Amino acid sequence: MVVRTLDAGADKPLGWLRQSAEDNPFLGRRGVRLSLANPEIFTEQLRAIVRVAAEWPVKVMFPMIATLDELERALELLAGAARSAGVTTDGLDVGIMVEVPGAALSAASFAPTVDFFSIGTNDLTQYTMAADRGNEAVAELADALHPAVLQLIADVTGAAQQHGKWVGVCGELAGDPVATPVLVGMGVTELSMSAPSIPAVKQAVRAVEMDAARVLARRVTTLASGSEVRALVAEHAAAPPGAAQR
Repeated sequence: MVVRTLDAGADKPLGWLRQSAEDNPFLGRRGVRLSLANPEIFTEQLRAIVRVAAEWPVKVMFPMIATLDELERALELLAGAARSAGVTTDGLDVGIMVEVPGAALSAASFAPTVDFFSIGTNDLTQYTMAADRGNEAVAELADALHPAVLQLIADVTGAAQQHGKWVGVCGELAGDPVATPVLVGMGVTELSMSAPSIPAVKQAVRAVEMDAARVLARRVTTLASGSEVRALVAEHAAAPPGAAQR
């Protein structure tokens, strides 16, 4: 089980937690930023996690990480929570959500410290394309298959592979079978999605030929738009098995 720590903020307000109103909550104090601003609440949650992790295979994941300093502060609180609970963090895998483009670009700096990455493609897309994912007027811009978003995913998987770490993807892109060969080709090893999406994605995973998928993954980042990516993926899917890819 992977436990994501409190992922709230002014965009997802909690009735029991006093929060100031923000003009732009998506760029405000949310995720780990809110947790670090409330260390007592954060420590209580971390203490509960480490107690369970002492007996069961539990992983912990910090959301909305943007800087290495945030990760280090969270890890210090995690270590403190373990000491106060009388347990250790030995064997407890720690990962971060990659939702901020800056974190994706700095993945090589995070990789030696974390055990895994989980790429949150909904937020990563809206921040990369400057398009609120809940605003219908800019919905066309919020395309997770845009090459700019895919390049950030490739940056993360490349850094993870160099350090022997694994990468998961969540968000709508993970449940889109069109994206499956691209993500697998980039080195993504886990896809998290809603239950109705599982059969189609499973079928897409089974159809992947790794060599061709790796070539496809390299090519999509050279394109200019999400529509070009979709056209290339469709061409890839229609190619005979074992056909040469360039």
